[in-house]
Formats: sequence, structure tokens, C-alpha cells
Amino acid sequence: MVTFNPFLPELRSDPYPIYKALREEDPVHWSEFMQTWLLTRYDDVLAVLRDHGRFSSERRYATNPFVQQMETYREQSGPLGRSETMLSLDPPAHTRMRNLVNKAFTPRVVERMRPHIQQIAVELLDGLPDPRRLDVVTDLAIPLPVIVIAEMLGVPSADRAQFKAWSSDIAGTLAGPFQPAAVLERAQRSSNEIADYFREQIEARRRAPRDDLMSALLAAEEHGDLLSEDELLATCILLLVAGNETTTNLIGNGMLALIRHARELRRLQADPSLVDSAVQELLRYDPPAQMTSRVALEEMRLRDKRIERGQVVIAVLAAANRDPAQFPDPDRLDITRPSNRHLAFGHGIHYCIGAPLAVTEAQIAINALLARLPEPELEGEPEWGTSFVLRGLERLPISGEASLGLGWSGRTASRPEPNRVL
Repeated sequence: MVTFNPFLPELRSDPYPIYKALREEDPVHWSEFMQTWLLTRYDDVLAVLRDHGRFSSERRYATNPFVQQMETYREQSGPLGRSETMLSLDPPAHTRMRNLVNKAFTPRVVERMRPHIQQIAVELLDGLPDPRRLDVVTDLAIPLPVIVIAEMLGVPSADRAQFKAWSSDIAGTLAGPFQPAAVLERAQRSSNEIADYFREQIEARRRAPRDDLMSALLAAEEHGDLLSEDELLATCILLLVAGNETTTNLIGNGMLALIRHARELRRLQADPSLVDSAVQELLRYDPPAQMTSRVALEEMRLRDKRIERGQVVIAVLAAANRDPAQFPDPDRLDITRPSNRHLAFGHGIHYCIGAPLAVTEAQIAINALLARLPEPELEGEPEWGTSFVLRGLERLPISGEASLGLGWSGRTASRPEPNRVL
């Protein structure tokens, strides 16, 4: 019988055979090691994500010893640990928090940002010392979303590199106590440092509001209820982390998938207008967020298993996205796949608020890369990160003959390299 072990190296390099075995042999799987249930079939995952009445996002209801163990860590992690965010709240508190930031991420607002995001992508590619070689992750997938979310929040350009370092440290805690102690301690320090940083930024905006999301959150009022200081700080930190980590992984994972599927890559190059359906398929095929969790609020049966009140249920989004009952030939990449109702961004009231922005950034980045390097090739093996919750590459070096379109300025390695954002 298949078992789920979070320390298996395959969960980083290629988790999909494990997900397939779980889906076929034990779709409602009890992990004795993690003390959680794992759901891997599409219908079960969708049902849990829809049912916020019986499955809570609030960790205080959990009887899981590892969740309780993490409370000590959170107490020392500043506002992000002390205050709940929209990710970890149920209605009506969740509704209040989400409404405060929702207007900044609507499809209409994001579409107005498209030309500027395109300009940022072009400038990043223009700044390469050698247009024939780049690391997709470090040269584009990291700086593009960091720049965009930093500009939205109103962060000075000189601080963006520090933002990324803090963000990566905090994102590394998503696997909770299954990460090394050093990872958790580093994230704890970063959580406190970024909170101190935002306190200074918020105080400056109290004195002189600006045209940015931080100022809007300060001024926002929903049904007469202002954000507390801890809620405001935690929301800013959440927007920073969620606004760049998963998008970085989407761009990196997506480019790797296309390079490994030359036919689909050529289809997209021949018709760049397919990029919308292509990004949706890349999200299905290898999503940046592999799973999300809920807490059962009552005893219930799911298939042939009895789930007790307080037990943690992990909805494995990536496994659901490869369920053949929902997606014909699920292990095949098809950038024109019809009826692609993937769950990469979740579902229901916790559907990713930044989904329109992430999709737009990925569309721009992937089309810009393929326009610059029409026949990209891998240079060495890709390097995967350490998290089994957020799946993403640390490096993706590629090379190819460069096209000088999209405003490439003709810079070469012998000329001075422009100031880099990161």
C-alpha cells in the first residue's frame, strides 16, 4: 500500500507518480507520520474546498499535534504569527479582510497594468549581458513579480532585493514542522524584520498618504471596521509573499514544461495568442502550490473513511489536476485543452485573490522569453527547491540563438551592465 512521506526526494523532483498511486490505491489516505488526511481525487478536493461550513481554514480548531506545535513558533514570528490573514480565516472575518484588498486585483485593474508589466519584462531581458543565455528563474521569474507587487505596495526600488529574501524565507515555512529547525528560525527572524520594515513604511503613509496599496489599506474601511495594526502588517506581508513566490514558480515550472514538450512550445510560438490557454494548462500540469489544508469541524465519512472532528485534511491540488476522471489523458501537456477547470488557484471563497495578476505576469514572461529565444535549450539539469508544498525551481539555465526583437538594445557583455533590480 502506498504511503505519503514528506521527506521523499521524489516529492521535489517528480511527485506525480506518487500522487497517481495515492489516487488509484488510497484516495482518502491517512498519513500516520503527518497525522493528516490527504485527498487526491478531483471530486473530493473540490467538495472540501467548496464546503467552508464543515471544513475550516482556521488552525485553532485542529487537534493535529504538529499544528499545535507550530503555535509556539508563530507566537515569536511577529504580526504574521499573531494575526490571522484572509488565508486562515472563515467568514465573516475572512469576508471583511478579503474585501479590503479585492479591488486591487480585479481582472479589469490587472489588465490596465499589462503594458507596464510588459515593459518591465522587456527591460529585464534587455539588461542581460548575453542575450543568448539566461537563468529563467533568477533573471526573469524572480524579479518580474517582485517588482510588480513591490510597486503596488509602494516599496522603494532599493529595497526589493531584501523583500525577496524575506519573502523566500517566510514561504519556506509552509511545510511547517517538517522543515529543518534552521529554516523555521530564519523565517522567524525574517517575519519580525519585515514587520519592522512595514511599520516604518506605514508610519510614513500616516503622515503623507501615497497612491499605493499600503495607503489604500490604511484608509480602507469596510462596514465601519478598520484593520488593526497587526492585521495591516500581516496583510502587507501576505501580499508580498503570495504576490511573488507562486508566480515565480509558475513561470519557471511553465517554461521547463514547454521546453520538455517541444511540440507544444512550437504551437505557442506559431500562435502567441494561445498563451492564455497555455498558461491555464501549465497551471494544471505542474501547479506552483501543490496542496492546501482544512480542518474538519465535525465527524463525517468520506468514501470509506471516517474523518474525526479537528483532524487536518490536505487537499492535494496537483493530484486533483491529474485526475483522469476530470482531465482526459491528464499526464499529457496540451496548451489548447478544452474545459480546463483546474484547481491550481483553489476554489470557493479562498480562490486565489491574485490569480488574474499571476496569470498576466506568466503570459507576458513566457511570450517574451519565447520571442527572445525561439529555440530554448536546457543547460544542465534544473534545480528544484526544497518545499513539497510550493513546487518551484531554484535555477533554470537555458540558451539559444537570440532574436533581437521586443526592443532588445544590443547590449553585450563587454558593455557596462545596467543597474539590476535584483
